[in-house]
Amino acid sequence: MPHTTVSKVSKACEPAPAGAAQHTAGDTPVRGFVSARTLVLAAVALLLAAWGFLPDFSVTLLNYIGLYALVALGLVMLTGVGGMTSFGQAAFVGIGAYATAWACTSPDAAALLGSLPPALLPWAGLLLGLAITFAVAWFLGAITLKLSGHYLPLCTIAWGLSLYFLFGNLELLGGHTGITGVPPLVVAGFSLASPRVLGLLIWAVLLLALWALHNLLDSREGRAIRALKGGRVMAESMGVDTGRQRIKLFVLAALLAAVSGWLYAHLQRFVNPTPFSLHIGIEYLFMAVVGGAGHLWGAVLGAALITLLKEQLQDWLPRLLGSSGNFEVIVFGLLMLFVLQRFADGLWPQLSARARRWIRPTVARLPAAAPLPERSLPARGTVVLQAHQVTKRFGGLIANNAVDLTVRAGEILALIGPNGAGKSTFFNMISGVDDPTAGEVRLMGQAMTGKPSREFAALGLSRSFQHVRLLGQRTVLENVAVGAHRRAQRGWLASMLRQDRAEEAAVLAEARRQMERCGLAAHAGTPAASLALGQQRIVEIARALASQPAVLLLDEPAAGLRHLEKQALAKLLDQLRSQGLGILVVEHDMEFVMNLADRITVLEFGTVIAEGTPAEVQGNQRVLDAYLGGADDLGAAA
Repeated sequence: MPHTTVSKVSKACEPAPAGAAQHTAGDTPVRGFVSARTLVLAAVALLLAAWGFLPDFSVTLLNYIGLYALVALGLVMLTGVGGMTSFGQAAFVGIGAYATAWACTSPDAAALLGSLPPALLPWAGLLLGLAITFAVAWFLGAITLKLSGHYLPLCTIAWGLSLYFLFGNLELLGGHTGITGVPPLVVAGFSLASPRVLGLLIWAVLLLALWALHNLLDSREGRAIRALKGGRVMAESMGVDTGRQRIKLFVLAALLAAVSGWLYAHLQRFVNPTPFSLHIGIEYLFMAVVGGAGHLWGAVLGAALITLLKEQLQDWLPRLLGSSGNFEVIVFGLLMLFVLQRFADGLWPQLSARARRWIRPTVARLPAAAPLPERSLPARGTVVLQAHQVTKRFGGLIANNAVDLTVRAGEILALIGPNGAGKSTFFNMISGVDDPTAGEVRLMGQAMTGKPSREFAALGLSRSFQHVRLLGQRTVLENVAVGAHRRAQRGWLASMLRQDRAEEAAVLAEARRQMERCGLAAHAGTPAASLALGQQRIVEIARALASQPAVLLLDEPAAGLRHLEKQALAKLLDQLRSQGLGILVVEHDMEFVMNLADRITVLEFGTVIAEGTPAEVQGNQRVLDAYLGGADDLGAAA
């Protein structure tokens, strides 16, 4: 891969042309003989043409694959994209199924919905199921998603079992016998009693869900969702409300499961608790993981593979072993172990990698980009960030002791000190990642103590990290666009319905502008993890600039950069200073700091031991002593 240095920073401070706001696929060479969209449309047309000629048994299998894939699709979003594991999705399928069965058969429901024609009762059941699922999922998500590690999946097992036994113990739901006599769906006077006809609706709903979720992931909100898995601190610092995003994702997966349960009830025409047990929930999770937990089409592949495999094992194993039993469970489990060990990311990434030479990605053409709203920067010399007597204790350890620090608009303040001096701890407190034990942090004149980092971002603070925090498998363009999250407004529904394209074009145009400014334009379509560490740090700076901050906090930005790259970075920071930004830099490179900073604050053991101009700090004996041999470095920097 060709190496592009940051020295290009001085070349491009103008915005990218409006037509440059294209999807990231436009940054990669066009390969293949057919586009992915054409292939999907052709497959759908072929399935539709063959549907009327397929045997009844094949239609039944396809119907179940569609129902299972709908649940697995929610788990792909929840687990593969959002990083939250759930074993309890079968319970949400049960809520959707029981809600419509009760609405269509219960005398109490008939009295409540007596004015509705019988043909509309299943649709009332759908609304009831979605409403109950929404309420239950939001309640469970608000409690469950605060947990982390192994506690989260254990909690989903707990409430999954609870709901399963609730279905079997409620007399109004028929107990363990269940509810029979569920009527078929009727659309415009046409009955969908035949599995062959209802199957068309099942697959239409599945394809519609695939389309909507693809649109969601290809948007501002989609980038925020992808940041939930391993990047929550970064996402919050860029202005993303990660707690709200997690709950919304949990509810979305539950609603997809409820729709699957509604369709299942009208396909089977009866409902009992058996299909909603914990082991079925585990199978749904297997479908998502085996197919490819981070890929929407992996849900369809996983559902098809596991459904067909179970069907074949149930037929062949009794013939081979000469006796009946649950041998297919044993073989199925062993096969799953093999697949998960051999293909940790699932089967879909393997298939798509092999098909890449024949299939070219679909390039989404975006409209001309209007500029994003811009923030009015404070006047030069205005205090934009202030820490007063900020203290942080970890038990008996004092990491920061009554630290005072002020950053003004139009200046660069450097925070230096030996390793272990408490610089990163202090950095996290003044950016909202951690709360101080005592003292006060003020941003733009507002008291910020106790507020989350997204509130700091809303007021104009952006930052980089000592240990790079990027979405490694996403492109550089997507990573930089995360920084502009708060500068756009469109939500989930607008993204799903593709009503956010103008705003998306503006966000990507801004991301490209900052990439050009930082010398990263050649890497727009490159996965961020494949860049060198120094380039990854520049990606973080470009991401921070995409938020159009008034205060910029940089944690060791020059680490890993070559000499010319450091010069280019210094030139960029000097430009930002001249535009009125207040910049705070934590850095170990004394030459870089002394030639760049207007003022310097020095920490030792969490306490400020010196502050002043570079010349004053270089002549301070306490600073020279604190570096324990670093006096030569300070002298060389002079």
